[in-house]
Amino acid sequence: MSISPEDIAFAKDLFSGLGDITTRRMMGGLCLYHQGTIFAIVHSDSTLWIKGAGAFIDRLEDMGLTKWSYTRKDGKTVEMPYWSLPGEAMDDPEEACALAREALRYL
Repeated sequence: MSISPEDIAFAKDLFSGLGDITTRRMMGGLCLYHQGTIFAIVHSDSTLWIKGAGAFIDRLEDMGLTKWSYTRKDGKTVEMPYWSLPGEAMDDPEEACALAREALRYL
């Protein structure tokens, strides 16, 4: 499954309060950038993930968000520095942009 034009439009609209958002398709998903810095990704299954770094990681974990991980062919589990975007942020551009701004402060 790949990212649809609708997925791209939704993500750009959700984070439009940040200003100029650029995107780049990668590995079946989509990377979201603000001023050249990646702050979120959209997986090919349309799920949105926010990037965590520094003290923002503690906040994401305190919110009980799921960290993205996958299992390689050799059986090793790999964790990536992205957490699931909370459901309320998926429906509220102000909340989504507030989280994105916080993420960008630590990137």
